[in-house]
Amino acid sequence: MRSRALTCHAGPRTHSIAGLTALNACTDRWGGFVVRRGVLHTVQVVLRPARLPALLIAIPIVLVILSGCTGKDAVDNSAAGNYRFVAATPIGKTIAVADRKPVGPVSGTLLSGGTFALSADRGKVVVVNFWATWCGPCVTETPQLDSMYRQVQRKDIDFVGIDVKESGTDAPKAFVADNHISYPIVFDEPAKTALELGDLPTTGLPFTVIIDKDQRVAAVYIGPVLPADLQPVVTSLAAES
Repeated sequence: MRSRALTCHAGPRTHSIAGLTALNACTDRWGGFVVRRGVLHTVQVVLRPARLPALLIAIPIVLVILSGCTGKDAVDNSAAGNYRFVAATPIGKTIAVADRKPVGPVSGTLLSGGTFALSADRGKVVVVNFWATWCGPCVTETPQLDSMYRQVQRKDIDFVGIDVKESGTDAPKAFVADNHISYPIVFDEPAKTALELGDLPTTGLPFTVIIDKDQRVAAVYIGPVLPADLQPVVTSLAAES
């Protein structure tokens, strides 16, 4: 009996799920297959020198794996009209214009008070960054994104942070003040914004969604993203007619 396992980390801890679930993420070569970035779970597959019935059972499992690993962009073409997450976009790349789908109505309460509505930013490229103060990579990434925001905010490019899975507003308010974060932050403890944007995975942070000027999802980057990778993308999107 041979056993091979792939482990991916999710948020502050690692989840273990028996069987085959949500095969979308992680970059690794495993059992001859390439499992794409996006799965935030542990997958365990046991391969046995099988009798014929077991082999027949294994065939649909392989097909499930392959269907989760194929597809050029994070688009579910079966979704009715609006965008639905399938897989992460490679860093520095965007979804082809013809394949982009619109977001649903997205709104929330700002840490500073008042209401955020994504629809108010139609005509601009919007960088939507999901983060939390308990997420180590997030607290490194957020000040870097703010530095970029200060450089591009007058070029039809806007930013919004979505603070999720926090137990209260004290920690994010203190972080925003201490680090002089200047773009708006939505407090979204249940992460409803991720569902509104297209059923995005919230088991791992950070992740960033890029919305084009027509309110369509242009990219979904799982994990930290550097301004050096992000700036050419948003500049290109802002230049689209």
